[in-house]
Amino acid sequence: MPQHDVLLLNNNYEPLNVCTVLRAVTLLTRGKAEILHHNGHMIRTGSGELRAPSVLRLRYHVRRPLPELRLSKHSVLARDNYTCQYCGSHGRELTLDHVVPRWMGGPHTWDNVVACCRRCNLKKGDKTPDQARMKLRRSPRRPKYVPFISLPNYLRARANEEWMQYLPVFEIGRAD
Repeated sequence: MPQHDVLLLNNNYEPLNVCTVLRAVTLLTRGKAEILHHNGHMIRTGSGELRAPSVLRLRYHVRRPLPELRLSKHSVLARDNYTCQYCGSHGRELTLDHVVPRWMGGPHTWDNVVACCRRCNLKKGDKTPDQARMKLRRSPRRPKYVPFISLPNYLRARANEEWMQYLPVFEIGRAD
């Protein structure tokens, strides 16, 4: 079965999750969801073929509490577009850096943590950017919107034009 992501919407068209095609087909066969868009691929089943879904809408409403945007490595890296905030290098081999080091009283908050490559992290050490003669490309800040789907999934979902009509638009402060 192809490994394509499927956007799952609540019955009020609010994004809930990004799931696998296998999970999407399970929801469809159990009558819990309907297809809004197909992705152009075919899925072979024991009884034939069906067009793979791209966007599903649940037939019932799932009540969810307002999510909290947790400060995590994955969320910070997604916020910073997987880009070192000192040298601008891209990649998945990034770490987190406290702009004001913890030992100097720097908090572990959205406004003090940035994505950083290992080379820049070693160069900066336990200093502030000014002390290390390094400049931040963008000041860190907490994202203004909390999506129901995780921040990394939300940012990945924004690349799919078909999904954009279902995703809320907000400024995330990425380093583009």
